[in-house]
Amino acid sequence: MTEPIDLKTTFTPNDGEFFRVKLALEIAIDEVVNEPGCIRYELTEATEDKLVLTERWASEEDLEQHSKGAAVQDLNERLSALLAEPVKWERL
Repeated sequence: MTEPIDLKTTFTPNDGEFFRVKLALEIAIDEVVNEPGCIRYELTEATEDKLVLTERWASEEDLEQHSKGAAVQDLNERLSALLAEPVKWERL
C-alpha cells in the first residue's frame, strides 16, 4: 500500500486580483474534491499576498491523473493573467 501524498500549493495574486484568484480556486476545489484519490483539497490560507491550497492524494498515480485533468487545465487558464509569480508546489 502506498503512502498518501501531501502538498502545499501557493498562489501569489497580482495587485488587486485576490478575489478573482480566490474565486478561480473555489471553482477548482468544487471539481477536484470529487476526483478519484482526492482526500483533501482545500484553501487553508488566504491573504491579499498569497493563497495556500493544501492537498492530500491517496497515491502518486492519483496525483498524476489529477495534474493532467480538466480541472487543473481550466484553473491554469483562469489564473494565467492573475498571478504575480509562478505557482509554487511543496511536498510535505
